[in-house]
Amino acid sequence: MADTSKTNPQGAERLGYVGLGLMGTPMTRRLLKAGYQVTVWNRSEGKVAPLVEAGARRATTPRDVMTDADIVFMCVTDAAAVEEVIFGAEGLSAAAGAGKLVVDFSSIHPDAARDLASRLKNTNGAGWIDAPVSGGTKGAEEGTLAIMAGGDIADVERVRTYVLAMARRFTHMGPTGAGQTTKLCNQVIVGCAMAVLAEATRLAVNAGIDANRLPEALAGGFADSIPLQLFVPRMVQGIHSPPLGHISTMLKDLDTVADVAQTTSTPVPMASLAGQLFRLAKAARGADADALEIYKLSAAED
Repeated sequence: MADTSKTNPQGAERLGYVGLGLMGTPMTRRLLKAGYQVTVWNRSEGKVAPLVEAGARRATTPRDVMTDADIVFMCVTDAAAVEEVIFGAEGLSAAAGAGKLVVDFSSIHPDAARDLASRLKNTNGAGWIDAPVSGGTKGAEEGTLAIMAGGDIADVERVRTYVLAMARRFTHMGPTGAGQTTKLCNQVIVGCAMAVLAEATRLAVNAGIDANRLPEALAGGFADSIPLQLFVPRMVQGIHSPPLGHISTMLKDLDTVADVAQTTSTPVPMASLAGQLFRLAKAARGADADALEIYKLSAAED
């Protein structure tokens, strides 16, 4: 691990971060800016070096992160990636975890969160908070994320100060898995909003009005929202880099919504339709394309 001169504020716990992607990198930077000691690991070394230069400590394996930290934050692609980071060779579970916490910012199935939490506790004694995030890369960079948590309330309060260095809102929603269920509710709203805003924007363009002015024209009315103000200009102007989120991520979450809806006998016709539109977008634009490229489905010239 790289040595650094950065020391923790008095009384602060040692932190770790695993998964330095679109969300993990800016979130880690905010922890470093707040003065915390952060040990980092990522599968690809290229994303580690800039954070080490910013003051983070480099770990060679997830196990080293758990050894070097009291609280380990994690944000990876899906449940399979979470499983690998925790229980793979040299994973988090290979280090002693009694008295330590893993805070998972990934979006995974609530059942998977409960299973992983139980297995980790039985393996090395570490606690678990499922804490998926909403707000995209912009929110991660600006520290305005909304984070919804499932787990023991004492554990949630223990990490609150650190999480609020990365987020504007951190809400305890119930026991393990509750954070993931809340995120699914969030994704029903966001996924449907993307589809509906793409439709409204295309109608404006095809009817010959300036779609760039929709956010201004509708501001303060019942149709106004953060998605309206953020998504429509990006759709109209073709701004997709860096992506606000990948098509594959939104589709994964909407597929999970469909699964939970089936097991709870919950009708979700709008979310189901949005899921199918994103499946079409994946076929047309690619899994790693910006989710807002769903707008391009409605015009052949795009």
